[in-house]
Amino acid sequence: MTTPDPTAPGDLLPDVWFTRDLPVLRAVARLVDEPKHGGAPYLLGSVVPASGLPKAEVVAAAKALASAGYIEPLTNHAGDIVRITGISAEARRLAGLWPTPQSEWERLGQQLATRAANAPTDVERARWQAFADAAAAVGEHDGALLMSALIGGYVPRNR
Repeated sequence: MTTPDPTAPGDLLPDVWFTRDLPVLRAVARLVDEPKHGGAPYLLGSVVPASGLPKAEVVAAAKALASAGYIEPLTNHAGDIVRITGISAEARRLAGLWPTPQSEWERLGQQLATRAANAPTDVERARWQAFADAAAAVGEHDGALLMSALIGGYVPRNR
């Protein structure tokens, strides 16, 4: 089997989100979230060891993340990114610092299963299991929509 030629017209380019951009975003998020730095701008050079990637890949990832609005860069007169001053709310979610509706729905399912398994009485176990079964019946998609409303603070009112 041959690999596609990335230079051939019409072919898709290789994916760099999981191999380059997301690891750099997670490294930046870890640095931004560390209390010891107190929200100070981070030199791009400090992201290199935190990401475990070569400097050239970190630079390319930083440019891609900045153009997508995930990081707030400071540039020098030549336009090169030299510091990162912050990250967006969506970047916090992608890096795992903030919840996503899908992750919270999954956590709810795990919590219900644990409570059902550890309930002290058969009656309580049956109640928790019924709750877990109802959540499973709602499904992943609608469950994520519900969690989105709860995370965002929007709960529909009764009519």
